[in-house]
Amino acid sequence: MVEIKLDENEIRKVYREELDKHLKKLDNELLFWDTATLCKKTNLSINTIKELFFYDPDFKKFKVGNKWLYPADETKKFLLDWIERQ
Repeated sequence: MVEIKLDENEIRKVYREELDKHLKKLDNELLFWDTATLCKKTNLSINTIKELFFYDPDFKKFKVGNKWLYPADETKKFLLDWIERQ
């Protein structure tokens, strides 16, 4: 008879690490965020974003047609800097 013992905590740890890797990979595939993504990533409404930092000259954004696009990497860096100044 073969007996197999599994450490549930270790399984959870490995699962979380792999999930984080996968999510980072997906996130890195986006070159630009649209407004819906910006709202989702910050957990803020567009009205709150406009009140807090949208018009900050250091916040890079581009209007393409009727749509706003935000460079993903630069937006992440801006948001981390911005939140530390609050």
